[in-house]
Amino acid sequence: MLSSSPEQAAVRETAELETCLGQVELHLAALGTALKQQDPAATEQAASDLHRALAAAVDRFSSAARHGGVPPTLRRRLAMTGGQVAAQREAVARATTALDRAIDVLLPDAQAGRPGLYGAQGQAYRPPSQGGVLQA
Repeated sequence: MLSSSPEQAAVRETAELETCLGQVELHLAALGTALKQQDPAATEQAASDLHRALAAAVDRFSSAARHGGVPPTLRRRLAMTGGQVAAQREAVARATTALDRAIDVLLPDAQAGRPGLYGAQGQAYRPPSQGGVLQA
């Protein structure tokens, strides 16, 4: 049985850290699910919830580190969760890059004044010649 006030405070602090980290893990899983389901509204909501949970976790863990430390098991869980967040961020970045490439292929750069890849009759576009003059 806990007899001293510092022991009770340490147990209470650990429980609060676990709750805070559990919220991050919960919202991280929700974001992964929303991304897999390709649900933009759910993805936006999960990302927002995760952002808030991460901010709260950073505050709680920073405070705990300044005032006595974080138990090793929670440090490991926090490190694993941080790795999952980084992996999720990398997956989103890769998907964004792939989408950008697909858009570039499907929608050529019309803003640069270049015509499309093909002419009106479907032939490959060739820029007009410069009257036989070779320019460097």
